[in-house]
Amino acid sequence: MVTLTENDKQKGRTRMDSFQVNCWSEHEELKVVMLCAPSIVDVTDSKIAEQVGWSGPVNHHKAMENFLALKITLENAGVRVIDYAEELSNDQQLLSEQLINRYFVRDLACVVGQQLLPGNAGSSLRRPEYPHAHAILAKWFPEQFMRKAQPSQSLECGDVMLLNKDAVLMNLGMRTSIEAIESLKERFFQQGFSEIAVIDLPKGNDTLHLDMNCNVVHHNLMIAKIFVRYFPVQVFTPQGNYYDMPEPFIKRHGFDVYWLETYKTIPDINLINLDPETLVISKQASKQQLLKHPLLHKKKLLEVDVTELEKGGGGIRCMTLPLVRK
Repeated sequence: MVTLTENDKQKGRTRMDSFQVNCWSEHEELKVVMLCAPSIVDVTDSKIAEQVGWSGPVNHHKAMENFLALKITLENAGVRVIDYAEELSNDQQLLSEQLINRYFVRDLACVVGQQLLPGNAGSSLRRPEYPHAHAILAKWFPEQFMRKAQPSQSLECGDVMLLNKDAVLMNLGMRTSIEAIESLKERFFQQGFSEIAVIDLPKGNDTLHLDMNCNVVHHNLMIAKIFVRYFPVQVFTPQGNYYDMPEPFIKRHGFDVYWLETYKTIPDINLINLDPETLVISKQASKQQLLKHPLLHKKKLLEVDVTELEKGGGGIRCMTLPLVRK
């Protein structure tokens, strides 16, 4: 059994006034990241797992071992790691530690340039996490915390991907609405982004968020499930909007696409860039498929065993919320 001691918790704390949020891409060097330890609840059998949208039973002690492995991997690479659950009040913690999806922090918010955009839950199962996390983030970064969309406009930030300082790719998906995107797009433009491409991918557990269908793996390369190329994108600009296809839009912003015909959705696609030369990937990922691409064959891959956590329906990108990339 692995548990966090009080010393571990104190060591993980940091002064929030020592930095400001700053992210303009998915691939620049990761300096500060927010995580959340998994809940203390076991998902005890396959029937319960199916009913809560998980792929199998989960033992919370094994889940904690996975979490600590991810946390230590990031810290050993020089990344400052913040566990927001440590900042909750005792009353909040009593609820939070029962919320089985709380470690999927990517959906709660995202850093857009130098602003922090709070999400809106598209699932009642996850709704209690959002006010907990948002209250803490607003306290930490009051000058950078954006006003969020209306409560009826769902936006989960696993559907938001920053390509570079010019372009953002977003997905309508199961839990992000066009109304939320339209109400927030001006804030992206105010940060200097010139185009927001919106794709509407199939809605299912295997395509739940954008980052289960595509991801940035190099400063000029994306990976994507091959079917994504057939779905048009609506591109919003400060002047209006137009339609395009994903590949020409992505290429116009400096990326080639590595189309995957075979894949294991979560471990093969849901990963993060530690820096321009290094990827943090699941132990279950198809390493050779990544490395065979000429732009990736020299890439450093840091493998982490997150097998127990992945049963919750998300991967390493879902579990990490970058606050600073440089």
